[in-house]
Amino acid sequence: MSKKNNHNYVPASKRAGVGQIILLCGLILYTLFCALPIILVFIAAFTDEKMIAANGFSYFPAKWSTAGMNAVLKYGKQLAVSYGVTIFITVGGTFIGLFVMSMFAYSISRKGFRLSKFLSVYMLIPMLFNGGQLSCYVIYTSYYHMKDSIWLLIFPLCVTTMNVIIIRTYIANSIPEELMEAAKIDGAGEYRTFFQITLPLMKPTLAAVGFMMATAYWNDWQNALLYITSDSKKPLQLLLVNIQKSIEVLLNSRNIPAVALAAIGGTVPQYSATMATVIVVIGPIMIAYPFFQKYFVKGLTVGSVKG
Repeated sequence: MSKKNNHNYVPASKRAGVGQIILLCGLILYTLFCALPIILVFIAAFTDEKMIAANGFSYFPAKWSTAGMNAVLKYGKQLAVSYGVTIFITVGGTFIGLFVMSMFAYSISRKGFRLSKFLSVYMLIPMLFNGGQLSCYVIYTSYYHMKDSIWLLIFPLCVTTMNVIIIRTYIANSIPEELMEAAKIDGAGEYRTFFQITLPLMKPTLAAVGFMMATAYWNDWQNALLYITSDSKKPLQLLLVNIQKSIEVLLNSRNIPAVALAAIGGTVPQYSATMATVIVVIGPIMIAYPFFQKYFVKGLTVGSVKG
């Protein structure tokens, strides 16, 4: 009996359709699993502190309140300054780092470059061995005299070995060597080959690495805590850490003035203010991510076709 006359036979198109439906349901469940904690953070930021203390975190709070967000936004002027500092170091550090690392990765990816192997090994040494935070602090402050300098928020995270390896691998696997050889035959030097041919083709990997660098700069607070003392150079993350410490001081103090309690509604918004700080931190990153997502997909597609 042929397959067409078999009542149990399911066409391949229908089997593929069932598989796609199952995959879609699985992806929807996974998306909800990842999104629910973020949604809870936004809800908790506007939940009354007494409700959180009594019933814990809930997706359907009995009472709403803006006390937590107000506790963060009361630092309005300093918050705006810190946002400006963070945006400056994030954008500036990312562009400087991508520029330096892309040139370095291009150099060591060239087969005719004699120092390629030496520089590759030299690049790996800081990833395996380093002097630690104390030695960095002594060098930056005592020898470079860069205490309270905004450049100390940029330089330590500017170049990383793993990012250089990612860019070098992309150049070696996704940019045809014949294209560079053709440019060389046409009389193009290394600088022209890099800036006019290689660099434009590196957009997917530069966007991916740049997003990771921007996230690292945006979330960095330890360097600011060690080196920054001026309020005009204080980044957003350090300000939010100070806000949390201020709330902890209020919670641990037994002699809080009645005027201070009245100003914050009679209750220190510990949990809701914590969630509000999270919103202030992750908001710009969540907005920026969709604009970089297409470059991730493009980078994966180019790599798979080349492979």
